[in-house]
Amino acid sequence: MGQYQGYEQYKDSGVEWLGDIPEHWEAVRLKHITNKIIDGAHFTPTYVSEGIPFLRVTDIVQAGSNSINMNNIKFIPEEEHEALSIRCKPEKGDLLYSKNGTIGVPRIVDWDFEFSIFVSLCLIKVIKQKISSEFLQYSLLGKLTETQINIGAKSNTVTNLHLDKIKEFWAALPPLEEQDAIAQFLDHKTSQIDALISKKEALLEKLDEKRTALISHAVTKGLDPTVPMKDSGIEWLGDIPAHWEVLRVKHLTKILRGKFSHRPRNDPKLYDGEYPFIQTGDVANANKFITEYSQTLNENGYAVSKEFPSGTLVMTIAANIGDMAILDFNGCFPDSIVGFVPSKQTSVLFLYYVFTSMREQFLQTAVLNTQLNLNVERISNLFTVIAPPEEQGQIIVFLDKETTNIDQQKAKIKQAIDLLKEYRTALITNAVTGKIDVRQVPIPQP
Repeated sequence: MGQYQGYEQYKDSGVEWLGDIPEHWEAVRLKHITNKIIDGAHFTPTYVSEGIPFLRVTDIVQAGSNSINMNNIKFIPEEEHEALSIRCKPEKGDLLYSKNGTIGVPRIVDWDFEFSIFVSLCLIKVIKQKISSEFLQYSLLGKLTETQINIGAKSNTVTNLHLDKIKEFWAALPPLEEQDAIAQFLDHKTSQIDALISKKEALLEKLDEKRTALISHAVTKGLDPTVPMKDSGIEWLGDIPAHWEVLRVKHLTKILRGKFSHRPRNDPKLYDGEYPFIQTGDVANANKFITEYSQTLNENGYAVSKEFPSGTLVMTIAANIGDMAILDFNGCFPDSIVGFVPSKQTSVLFLYYVFTSMREQFLQTAVLNTQLNLNVERISNLFTVIAPPEEQGQIIVFLDKETTNIDQQKAKIKQAIDLLKEYRTALITNAVTGKIDVRQVPIPQP
C-alpha cells in the first residue's frame, strides 16, 4: 500500500493477530458495540407463492453489495413472519451476516420492506453511537475477520459459525467521524476495483463464446470454406459438408452407464482401495483430460460400481449436465456419469469436440424432476455429424491449437482478476485496521 501513508503514532492493540493500531483507536469485541446479534428461524417455515420474503444465505451471497437476489427468493405466511419477528426483526440499516455454508458475507439492509431470515443468517444491530453499519460491514470483509472465521469455524467441510463466536470477534474502532471517512474511501476504491473485475469477467464470457463458436463451426462446417454443402435435415446442424454423414449418437459410439448401487453411498467399507473413483466435480474441473483423482474404491466398492477403460469420453448427466473430459486411466464412475467408447472410424478427441458443441442439445433433451437429468436412451437417439477420419485429424489439430490459445488468454485474465480481488481485500483490511490513513485522500464527488 505504498501510495498511502500510515498514522503518526500507534499502540499495541492487545490482540495478537490485530497487532498495532492508531493510538486514538480502540480494539473492541462485537458484543460491546452491538445491541443484538441473533440468528433467524431454526425451522423451515411454510413456503407460499405470495407472502413475506424469507431470506437465506444464497439470497445475499449471489447479489451485489447491499442488495438481495430476488430470483429464487422464498415467501412465508404473514402470521409466521410475525411470530419470527418477536425474536428477530431485521430493519433498514441493520447488518445481515452469513454464518452457515458460505460464511462471512455481510450485507447492510438497504430496503424498506419487511422480511424474515433463516438460521443460516444472523442479524447484527449496531450501537449507532459507537459504530456505523457501513464501517462494520467493511470490518467484516477484511482479512482480520477472515482469520477469526477460520479459528471459529466448526468444520472444514460444512462451515458453521456459532453466534457466540461472532459476538467475540474483534474489531479496530476509530472515532465515528473517521469511520465515515474510511467507509467513503472504501466505497470509492472498491467500486473502481469491482468495475475493473466486471470488465475482465465480461472478457472471459466473450472468450467462452468465441471458443464455443469456433468448435461448433469446425465440427459442423469443416475447415474448407469452398467445399460443397448439403442440408443436414437437422435444425441445429443446418448445412454440413456434402460428404459428411448425419448419424444418431448410438451409431457412433458404445455408451456406458456409470453405476454405484450401494446405500448409503458414504459407507466407509467401500473406499480407500486401488480403484480410482471419479465424481462429477472431477469431470467439471478437468481440462479436456482427467489425469488425477482424490477418491478410490476398494474391492467392495468396485463390486457395486462400473469401471470405464482409459480413453473413454465421459459426460455428466445430472446437476451440471454436459461437462466432459477424456479418461486417462481406467476408472470407476457413479450413475451420474456416462462414458462413450467411439467406433474405430471416430476419434475420441473429435467426439469430445462434437459433444462440446452439442451441450445445448443435451440440456434441451434433459428432463426436470428435482434437478435436470439426462438418460442414456435420450442421449443415444440424438443426431450428430461425423467427418471422414482424415478430416477429423485436421480438425483436432486446428481446435487443439486454437482452444489452447483461448485457454491461455483466459488463464491470464483469471490471474488478473485474482490479483484485483487480493488487492481489494488487502486495501479493506489495511483501512479498517489503521495500517493506512485515508482521511485526507480526495474522493471525487459523483
